[in-house]
Amino acid sequence: MNDLAKTSLTVLALCLLGLAGGYVASLLHLPLPYMLGSLFLVALVSALFQKRLPQDYRFPEGFRSVFIAVIGTTIGTQITWEVLGNLPRMLPSIAALTLFVPLAQAINYQIFRRLGRYDRPTAFYAGAPGGLIDSIIFGEGAGADVRILAVQQFLRIIVVVSALPVGLSLWYGHPVGSGAGVSLNKGPVGIEHLPVVLATAVVGLVVFHRLHLPAAQLFGPLLLAGALTLSGLAVIEAPKWVISGCQVVIGTSLGTRFMGIELHRLLRATWLSLISVAAMVCLGLAMALPIAALSGQHPDVLVISFAPGGVTEMALVALSLNVSPAVVTLHHMYRIVLTILTLGYVTKRGWFNRAPGEG
Repeated sequence: MNDLAKTSLTVLALCLLGLAGGYVASLLHLPLPYMLGSLFLVALVSALFQKRLPQDYRFPEGFRSVFIAVIGTTIGTQITWEVLGNLPRMLPSIAALTLFVPLAQAINYQIFRRLGRYDRPTAFYAGAPGGLIDSIIFGEGAGADVRILAVQQFLRIIVVVSALPVGLSLWYGHPVGSGAGVSLNKGPVGIEHLPVVLATAVVGLVVFHRLHLPAAQLFGPLLLAGALTLSGLAVIEAPKWVISGCQVVIGTSLGTRFMGIELHRLLRATWLSLISVAAMVCLGLAMALPIAALSGQHPDVLVISFAPGGVTEMALVALSLNVSPAVVTLHHMYRIVLTILTLGYVTKRGWFNRAPGEG
């Protein structure tokens, strides 16, 4: 059996395992079930049975990018003229996000440096409040411990997308977001629009990747879908099972990242992530309360907009609160782009590069 066949069978087996985890999570009405369920089950199996997987196995990034592109396409359809008309009201919260990103980065650096005892580059890039892939790439170039950095960044997203919907569900007294069965679709969707969805995802992915834009696999299809929706040139709607399948692939790919991580390192990274996320949520809350009066937006909406987690689940939670998910998504797009630009500038200056002899 050649390498391509082995890789394909491994990907298929892992995705089927992830699907099983997602289905169980959906029965338990967990938030973002098909992503988190697949992530947790695949991570558990990868950690316990890592010898059954090929040595130094990495989930195919190109394969994963296509499914991220479909998610980006679906979110992009939420950008409407009504949302764009509300941009002036978003200026206070956008300005606050400009301050939030460097403050969150500085707080996280202190947490990972002083409490986690990480070296300077690992502590800095692990503390990035966004840009998961880009922070890993920049961090690797600066001499950071890539394995710790990757786990810490993955845990940031996992903790936020797990804890925030649960916290809001407890606050409101009922499930919110995907845990309540909410989706980005307004009603049942067939397969008639699926070719347009796939074409938009692929074209957006390829074109924006060639332009070397940050997070092109998400933002490229998102912006293209938004443009097509606003212009009325296309109707873009993906069936719920397609969106769930994309979440399975994304969750599965994240789960494989825990392969080979020692238990004590994973436990340390977990409690550091809990402290880091709690600090960022408190910072976001402190900014959201005074800004709510200026922007006319509900504080809960601003808290969701500031939360450094997954764009998809934050959009779903916003939808369940009768708020346009595109408003929340635009905030997250700005946060991620600003974070990536900050990381790029710091990396170019070499301020947190590993010094000779630094451990």
